[in-house]
Amino acid sequence: MIEIIDLHKSFGSNKVLRGVNLIIKEGESLAIIGRSGCGKSVLLKHIVGLLSPDEGYVKFEGKVINDLERKELYEVRRKFGFLFQGAALFDSMTVEENVSLALVENENKISTDELKKIVAEKLELVGLPGTQNLKPSELSGGMKKRVGLARALVTNPKYILYDEPTTGLDPIMSDSIDDLIKDLNEKLNVTSIIVTHDMFSVKNTADKIAMMHEGKIYFTGTPQEVLESKDPVIQKFILRTGF
Repeated sequence: MIEIIDLHKSFGSNKVLRGVNLIIKEGESLAIIGRSGCGKSVLLKHIVGLLSPDEGYVKFEGKVINDLERKELYEVRRKFGFLFQGAALFDSMTVEENVSLALVENENKISTDELKKIVAEKLELVGLPGTQNLKPSELSGGMKKRVGLARALVTNPKYILYDEPTTGLDPIMSDSIDDLIKDLNEKLNVTSIIVTHDMFSVKNTADKIAMMHEGKIYFTGTPQEVLESKDPVIQKFILRTGF
C-alpha cells in the first residue's frame, strides 16, 4: 500500500502540490486525472523518490520514501516499474540494451544468457518478440512505448507507474496500449498508477479515479461515480474532456 500524506511541493513561487492526500491499495488500477499542469506527473515522481517534498511524505509498505538512505531507496525502487512520458529510450542503445539496463546496473551475478532470456520474455509480454537488435530510431511511437514498458517490467515490479502512456499516439495505437495495460494487470497481478489526460484511456484501464484540482486530490471514486457526480467542478471537467 502507498500512503500519500499532506504532500506539498513548490518550484520557486509556483505551488504545484498543496496538501495531497491519497491511499493506493495493492491490486488497484488507479488513474490520476486533472487539467494540464495540475501536478499529476510531479506527484508520480514523488511516489518513487525522484522528487522530495517540501512538506508531507509518501509511505510505501510502512517506509517513508523521503527518509530512506540511497541503498534503501534503490531497493524500494526495484518494486516499481516506471513508463516515462515519451518512453525515454536511449537512442544509442539497442532495444535489448534499453530493456536490460536496470538488470545490468543492479544485478552483479546475472549471466549474459539469463539476461537475454529475461529480455526476450519481457518483449514477448509486450508483443514485440524478435526486436532486440533494433534501435529506437527504427521503432514507431507505439513500439517505443512498448519497449519502455518492457524495461519497466524487467525487475518484476509490484507497482507500475504510467506517465501519459498514450500521449502522441493515434487512436488505434492508444487502444492497443490500453489493452496491454489491462492485460498486464490481469497476468501479473500488479498495481497500476496511470497519470493521463486521455479520458478514453481512463475508461478503458481504471477501476478507480483520483482527480487533482488546485494542487490537491479533489475527488476519488469509480469512473461511474465520476459520471454520476453533481459536483460543478467535476461536471465542468467532464464537459471539457468529453469523459
